[in-house]
Amino acid sequence: MTKKTVKVTLVKSPISARAEHQATVRGLGLKRMRQSRELEDTPAVRGMITKVAFLVKVG
Repeated sequence: MTKKTVKVTLVKSPISARAEHQATVRGLGLKRMRQSRELEDTPAVRGMITKVAFLVKVG
């Protein structure tokens, strides 16, 4: 059985964001602009994406 995944891309720099949002972006495994990660689609990951929705693109 394959696990569902979600692709997250960092589209805006977190430099000017609050430290809490910067930590969330790092927690998603994103380090550079336009870097993408395939993450397991869990409620925890969805919550992190919602928290920094203005910095990332989901696709």
